[in-house]
Amino acid sequence: MIDSKVLSALVAGHHRDPFAVLGPHRSGKSRLVRTLQPDAKSCALINKQGDVIGAMKKIHPGGVFECELPARLRHYSFRVTAENGVKFDAEDPYRFPSTLGELDLYLLGEGSDQHIFRKLGAHVCKVAGVDGTRFAVWAPNASRVSVVGDFNFWDGRRHVMRLHPGNGIWEIFVPGAAHGANYKYEIQDRYGKLLPLKSDPYAAYHEAPPGNSSIVFQSRHRWQDDAWMKRRSATPQMNRPIAIYEVHPGSWRRAPHGHYLSYRDLADQLVDYVKKMGFTHIELLPVSEHPFDGSWGYQPVGLFAPTQRFGTPDDFRYFIDRCHAADISVIVDWVPAHFPKDEHGLARFDGTALYEHADPRKGEHADWGTLIFNYGRREVVNYLIGSALYWIQELHIDAIRVDAVASMLYLDYSRKDGEWIPNVHGGRENLEAVEFLKRFNREIHAEGACTFAEESTAWPGVSRPVDVGGLGFTYKWNMGWMNDTLSYMAEDPVHRKFHHDKMTFGLVYAFDENFVLPLSHDEVVHGKRSIIGRMPGDEWQQFANLRAYYAFMYAHPGKKLLFMGNEIGQRNEWNHDQSLDWHLLEYPLHAGVQTLIRELNEVYRNTPALYEIDFDSRGFEWIDWNDRDSSVLSWLRRDASGGIVIAVTNLTPIVREHYRIGVPVAGEYQEIFNSDGSQYGGSGVANTHLRSTARPHHGRADSIELRLPALATLYLKPVDGA
Repeated sequence: MIDSKVLSALVAGHHRDPFAVLGPHRSGKSRLVRTLQPDAKSCALINKQGDVIGAMKKIHPGGVFECELPARLRHYSFRVTAENGVKFDAEDPYRFPSTLGELDLYLLGEGSDQHIFRKLGAHVCKVAGVDGTRFAVWAPNASRVSVVGDFNFWDGRRHVMRLHPGNGIWEIFVPGAAHGANYKYEIQDRYGKLLPLKSDPYAAYHEAPPGNSSIVFQSRHRWQDDAWMKRRSATPQMNRPIAIYEVHPGSWRRAPHGHYLSYRDLADQLVDYVKKMGFTHIELLPVSEHPFDGSWGYQPVGLFAPTQRFGTPDDFRYFIDRCHAADISVIVDWVPAHFPKDEHGLARFDGTALYEHADPRKGEHADWGTLIFNYGRREVVNYLIGSALYWIQELHIDAIRVDAVASMLYLDYSRKDGEWIPNVHGGRENLEAVEFLKRFNREIHAEGACTFAEESTAWPGVSRPVDVGGLGFTYKWNMGWMNDTLSYMAEDPVHRKFHHDKMTFGLVYAFDENFVLPLSHDEVVHGKRSIIGRMPGDEWQQFANLRAYYAFMYAHPGKKLLFMGNEIGQRNEWNHDQSLDWHLLEYPLHAGVQTLIRELNEVYRNTPALYEIDFDSRGFEWIDWNDRDSSVLSWLRRDASGGIVIAVTNLTPIVREHYRIGVPVAGEYQEIFNSDGSQYGGSGVANTHLRSTARPHHGRADSIELRLPALATLYLKPVDGA
């Protein structure tokens, strides 16, 4: 006989171990089966064929039924008659064993399961011949966890989950729950208080706000990129050209009536555009599920789910397939630094500070109103690295760009004295975050993918291997170069000679890290103006400055990144709520910038000296860095075979006739690129029939005389045989 208090706890939804009461159980020499069917008038036991074996006795008015189970009956279900007379058949979720094995539970508890996304979350499967979905979630401090959804009337009493006490994971197989079902977790904290319904941290798909339900999703996509995936290498190939087009999918271009383009629309329109423009990579601002459009994706709640704004996870897979078919790599921005406080998300997930720190001096970002992950907790680290591996293994992306790395590295980031807690050595470094990032980079590189760090300080060795003391990123964004050069370009040319060092200082440290030169989304918002909007002078001079600057960037050591709109001279700051101003291409100067970027990408990809030795001083040499009065810079780039390209930039609105530079080899030179070309909207001042003379200059035995266009950058190359 079951204690009435136990039955009352079941009916009230307070019993934390329903598997001990419901389902089949021994009772002396016989077996009994019990079921909780709230609001049921009667319940009968039926066999696999649907035949009624016997009526069940109601042993609690709240809907607990019981009967003896025939000795040889293994497969049974219930025929339920509701109070309103409606009849339905229901499988017994409490007759199925755990679908998590001992090794699964051990690795999950240890925080070392590289395929955690295959264990936790919702997974369509078949158990004992029955179709359904296995749900599993980590909530170690909960007194009860239920999965609620379309399949159980959102009633938390019907599918209370099994607790694995060794690691705090709750799990249940729900027969009949299928692809497309909406669900959430109903959690009672350790004191029995009911929390707001929680989305699944491991969900592959989410409902649009304000519903915020998770959705059971089973991929049906058949990948077409096997050859691409097999070419991946655990050793990054740093000698390749990388020209990144950074994109916010919701505002690159809009469909008619202002609607978002879908992932499939982007697979056609964006991929074709990027291919035509000659970029090698697409970088997507975060497409992990996020509740607030205005966060641009940087406040995620679903780190395993491509956002539903643009389609399903399989639509996203199709987009990746199309990118790879076009020989375009995909980088996704990923945010392990913080998460929002939305009540359906990770915040106080089981009633405690589970994913975050309890102490706000470690657990809250005052600037952003968000919570900081607890990198000292192995389950949290497993969650984060599992997310990164999911995007690489299951969604086939090629690289991850980690946002806000500096905020992770420093305990006093954006905090005043008394607002932060020193580490065990009394320092400001977040030692747990450092170890997390090292592990992250090791595991991502082992998958043949690359990592990019947005890190704005002088932390040493961000892009150096872990085994030599670095953080292990493949590349680091060069924020210093970006700030210095944009500041310089904003100066009136008459004053530039007083700021000359801003254009040269980046070469002092250019080879300390594996740098990317970023002109990113952050530089065209919040009152900073667009890139073209920072350029001084009249309209012609603004565009000439912009063209010269882009060409300077492409000849500078480091990989390249442009945010969408930069390539058309977008005048307005970026607005995430609307399309880029594509109509600007009706105007020759804007169309000229687009043509310049397309041809710069072509020259860049076809000229190994511009990319092959980006991270070693052997690939760069100044010709003259100190012509301040003329605001002219000249340098050369080398490739691994000894080939060279000379770059010269004139950053004043004066055509400089008979400008002489020293050259490394005697002979004939050709101009292979000139940002002042008339096809770009320039004046067309060019150099032809260039031949060096034995006239020493800049410490070299030979030199050539150039006609330098106003506000322009040009590239020269020795003619074959010179």
